[in-house]
Amino acid sequence: MEHNKEGLAPASPSAQYFNNSVLSISIIAVLETEIPFNDVHIMQILKDVFLPINPRFSSIMVENEKGEKQWKRVEIKLEDHVDIPIFPTGLSPTSYDEYLDDYISNMAMDRFPQNKPLWELHIVKYPTSNAAGNLIFKLHHALGDGYSLMATLLSCLQRADNPSLPLTFPSHQSSKPKNGRESMSQFFSLIFNSLSDFGWSMLKSTSVEDDRTPIRSADEGLEYRPIVISTMIFSLDHIKHIKTKLGATINDVITGIIFLGTRLYMQEINHKSSQAHSTALVLLNTRTMKGYKSIEEMLKPDSETPWGNRFGFLHVPIPNLKDPKSPNPIEFVQAAQEVMKKKKSSFGVYLTGRLLEIVKKLRGPEAAARYIHGTLRNSSMTISNVIGPLEKVALDNHPIKGLYYMTVAGPQVN
Repeated sequence: MEHNKEGLAPASPSAQYFNNSVLSISIIAVLETEIPFNDVHIMQILKDVFLPINPRFSSIMVENEKGEKQWKRVEIKLEDHVDIPIFPTGLSPTSYDEYLDDYISNMAMDRFPQNKPLWELHIVKYPTSNAAGNLIFKLHHALGDGYSLMATLLSCLQRADNPSLPLTFPSHQSSKPKNGRESMSQFFSLIFNSLSDFGWSMLKSTSVEDDRTPIRSADEGLEYRPIVISTMIFSLDHIKHIKTKLGATINDVITGIIFLGTRLYMQEINHKSSQAHSTALVLLNTRTMKGYKSIEEMLKPDSETPWGNRFGFLHVPIPNLKDPKSPNPIEFVQAAQEVMKKKKSSFGVYLTGRLLEIVKKLRGPEAAARYIHGTLRNSSMTISNVIGPLEKVALDNHPIKGLYYMTVAGPQVN
């Protein structure tokens, strides 16, 4: 991102979609530490490592005379971005679990002030059931998507076993080459799926809503209500075993597990909802990539893995329970695998992106934001994930026990 002499740089269309009166979506990332966190060096880390990663971390969003939003470099006061909450002392870890959840819930509802850069760091020094301390980064989605912001956090971390070695990530397996007949069949399938997905996406964003269920109230203003955070831990070895057994991907298995758990919850609350029309938005990274690239590589003008918001929504129907009394988990994974394979064989995501650009040019960024708001509101849930490093990581010699993130202030559950 290049700035002119006045310290101004144009904000990307997606940055404008996510930061206006219609939408103001943020990403919260929680790093759980194994030992109590000593914040003596945190300001220096933010100054020397975090801020230089991208000029956006030292910029605010302003409008020019044409109503176009731009990034403007400003002098930054780090103490205005770091908060260390005070809880009652001497409580049990389970009690601090509640304090932490309430703290994150309140943080999620707060909109960023527009007169300072759009990020915060909260250092919670009280031991919970899962960690000795918690570092909570809140970053506005206008700064970038999960891939960009995860790369930012990883740039601040080191390998716990040997900080001098780089982090490594799971390898990406490329698909086998197809013969001529298969390629022709895939071409026609691609055209059909693209037109079908694009048309369905338009309907879902404008007029076709999911049914009201225990996971979708369809009420207005959900983005301004408190949230409840729930976490579950699954064995990666078990997921890999299912993946190999079914010839699926890890994402297929995880999506199938989430779908099954969601349907069982819906049935428990309201038996009829086990057959309700419900849709999940699965976020797809649209970059051409094989794992993470360095921040320097991402910021190059013609990078294949550019910084910013480079993702699309896949509308994936949540399978119904064929036998509510005896659900088959394998069926849900296979259903997710089949749908995801079909959705990925489509340019619907890219066509929708072009549509948003046209809407922005003709009616302005807030009109495009209303379209995205409708997409979110008319569906029931969002599923998003990013890959992590293979090695254990640490921040300033503090081993990280776990890392999870969530998008907040959207008009649906996540």
